[in-house]
Amino acid sequence: MNTATSDSPARPPLAARRRSLYLRVHCWAALVASPFLLIATLTGLLYVFVPQIEARLYGGLEHVAPAGGMLPLDRSVAAAQAAVPAGLAVRSVLPPFEADSPVRILFEPARAHEGHGHHHGASPPVTGARPLTVFVSPYDARVLGVQNTGERFSDWSKSLHSRLLQGEGWRWMIELGASWLLVMLLTGFYLWWPRPGRSGLPRAGKTGRAAWRQWHAFAGVALGLLSLVMVVTGITWSQYAGENVRKLRDAAGQQSPAVPRGLHSTPRPGAPPLDWQAAWSRARAAAPPVALSLAPPVDAIGVWRVTSVDRAAPTRRVDLVLDAWDGRVLYRAGWERQTAFGKATALGIPFHRGEFGLWNQVLLFMFGAGVLFSLLSGWVMYFKRARSGGLGLPALLPNAWTAASPLALLGGVALCALLPLLAVSAAVVLVLEVLVLPRLRTA
Repeated sequence: MNTATSDSPARPPLAARRRSLYLRVHCWAALVASPFLLIATLTGLLYVFVPQIEARLYGGLEHVAPAGGMLPLDRSVAAAQAAVPAGLAVRSVLPPFEADSPVRILFEPARAHEGHGHHHGASPPVTGARPLTVFVSPYDARVLGVQNTGERFSDWSKSLHSRLLQGEGWRWMIELGASWLLVMLLTGFYLWWPRPGRSGLPRAGKTGRAAWRQWHAFAGVALGLLSLVMVVTGITWSQYAGENVRKLRDAAGQQSPAVPRGLHSTPRPGAPPLDWQAAWSRARAAAPPVALSLAPPVDAIGVWRVTSVDRAAPTRRVDLVLDAWDGRVLYRAGWERQTAFGKATALGIPFHRGEFGLWNQVLLFMFGAGVLFSLLSGWVMYFKRARSGGLGLPALLPNAWTAASPLALLGGVALCALLPLLAVSAAVVLVLEVLVLPRLRTA
C-alpha cells in the first residue's frame, strides 16, 4: 500500500483549486475589459444627461408658446419645404404630441423617381444634398430653425459612447469590454459567494488589500443585476455578438412582426388623396395616445406609413399602414403583437439609454459611479499585488486548470460561441498563459 511521504505535498482541495482558477480568470477579464469599460462608463455618464443638455441647446427649436388652435399640418409642411434647398424631399413628419411641441419635418435627398412630382411634392434630385430637419410652429407655420439631421448632441454623444467618434469598424472596443464584463460578473459572483458560516457583507476592521477586496466584491454584487441588464441590452445591438443574437432570435421565431409586402392604395377616381392633416387624423384614430411619425406615399398607389417614436412608452408602440386615398387601415401591429424578445428589448434598450425619465437617469448615474469604484478598487488591488512581486496576477494552485466545473466549461464554450470577440481574446490569453508567462517566470 502506497502512502504519501513528506516530500510529496498534498494535492490542494478541489474547491481551493477552482477558486484559484476563477480568481485568475476574473483578473484577466478585468485587465482586458477595464480600459474599454472606463471609456464606456465615462461616455455613458455623459449620454445619460442628453435630455437636459439638449433642452439647453435646442430649447428655442423644441418648444413653442401655444397660441390658439393649431393650423392644418399641411401649412407647416409647406413652410418647411419653402425653407430648404432644392433636391430634398419630405421623408417623414413628426406632428406635435404636446401643446408646446413643434412640427418636425425630416428631409432627405430626393430619389430619381421623385423628381417628377407626385401629390406631396419633391424637387428634382441634386447632387450633394444633405438630410435636414426643419422645426415649424404648428400655430403660425413659422420656421423655428433647421438642423442637419444626425448632427445633434445626442448623435455626437452616442457616437462617442459606441465608437469614440470613429467609423463603424471601431464598435468592437465597447463590445470587447462588454463581453469580458460578463465574465467578470459571473466569476466575481462565484468568488463573493459566502462560505458556510460567513457573511458576504463587508466587515469592519479590515485594512489594506483585504479592505479593498471586500468592498470591491460587495459593490460588484450589489450592481450585479443592473450590470447584467446593461451588458445584455448593449450586446443586442453590438456589431458581432449582436448578429449572433439576431440569428438566434430569428431561429426561435422571436423577430418583430413585419409589414407584409405588396400593400398598396386603391386610387379613387374623382377623389383627392389624403393630405397631411387627414392622414394624421386617421393615424391618431387608429393609434394609442403616443407621438407618431408619418411617412408619405411615394406614388399614386403608395401608402402612408405611421410609427410611434416615443421609446419611453414601449407599451404604446404601434406601426400602421394606411390607404393613401380613403385612410383605411391596411396593417396594424401594436404592443400586443410583439414577441417576448421584442418586448424585452423595447423595455431594456430605453432603460439602457436612460429614456424612462429622471429616475432612470439617477439610477444609471449611480450605476456608473459604482462601476468606476469597482474599476478603481480592482486596479488598487492589482498594483498592491504587483508590488509584492510577480506580474500582479493571482497565483494559481497546482492543477488549477483542471478544476473548472463542467457547467463552467459548458458556459464558457457557449459564451465564446455567442461572443466572437470574447473567443478571439480568450485565445490570446491562453497563449499568454501557456507559452509566455512560464518563460517570464523562469527567466
